[in-house]
This record gives sequence, structure tokens and C-alpha cells, in this order.
Amino acid sequence: MQTLDVISVNLWQMLVSLVNLILLFLIVKKFLYKPAKRMLDARQNDIQSDYDAAAEAKEQANLDKIKYEEKLQSAKVEADEVIKSAVNIANEREKEIIAEAKLKADGIIRQAENDAILERKKAEDAVKKEIVEVSSLLTEKVLEREVSAEDHQRFIDSFIESIGDENDTD
Repeated sequence: MQTLDVISVNLWQMLVSLVNLILLFLIVKKFLYKPAKRMLDARQNDIQSDYDAAAEAKEQANLDKIKYEEKLQSAKVEADEVIKSAVNIANEREKEIIAEAKLKADGIIRQAENDAILERKKAEDAVKKEIVEVSSLLTEKVLEREVSAEDHQRFIDSFIESIGDENDTD
């Protein structure tokens, strides 16, 4: 029988190969796997922290949006109140201006009436003065003709009454 030297198993060679494999595994694990694992873990932590920060930023943005909407609503309410207040103030001012204008108009009317009354009195006084002057002139003319005192008095009284009647009809 022939021996199979080609297919023989060399125990020492297998043992050296196994030791080489174990050493290679330990070297790869120490210098390649652990740093790569640390790098991947760090990268995973960075990604997770980015996701957490993004979620927190989104939540903060939602809170800010809610606060903004509340402030906007509050500003709208405040603006409406300011507008209502301005309208009320304008209405009150309008009433005051109208009241002042009415008072001024009433004052002007009263002044005009007083002026008219004063002018009428002045005119009446002027007419009376003129009447007195005319009656004096008439009296002088009549006295020149020798009229008695009673005639003179009757004449003046009738003249004054006739002029007074004319003023009453106006």
C-alpha cells in the first residue's frame, strides 16, 4: 500500500497555524476592531445627540410658535382695544367740539341779539332826541305865534304820542 504523504496532517504545522490565527485575531481585535467600534459608537452617539437636539429644537420651535401665536392674538386684542379707545376718545372729542361750537354759536346769537337790542335802544333814543329837538323847534315856532302854555303842552303830547304810535307799528 502506498502511503499518502501528500495528504498528511502535520500536527506542528497545524498548531503553528492555529497560534498564528489566534495572534492575528488578537492583533486585529486590539488595533482594528476596538478603534473601529469606538469610532462607530462615537458616531452613533453623535447621530443620536443630533437627533435629540433636533427633536428638542423642534419642540422648542413648537413652544415658540405657540407663544408667538398667543402674543399675536394678544397684540390683536390689544390693537382692537386701542382702536376702540381711540374711537371712544374721538367720539368724546367730537361731542366736546360740537358742544363748544353750540356754546359759541349761542354766545354769538346772544351777542347779536344784545347788539340788536342796544342798537334799537340807541335808535329809539336818537328818535326821541330828534323828537325833542323837533318839538323844541316847533315850540319855538309856535311860541313865536303866541300860543298859550296849555296849547303848547297839548301840542307836544300829541306829537310825542303820534310818533310813539308810528314806532309801535314798525
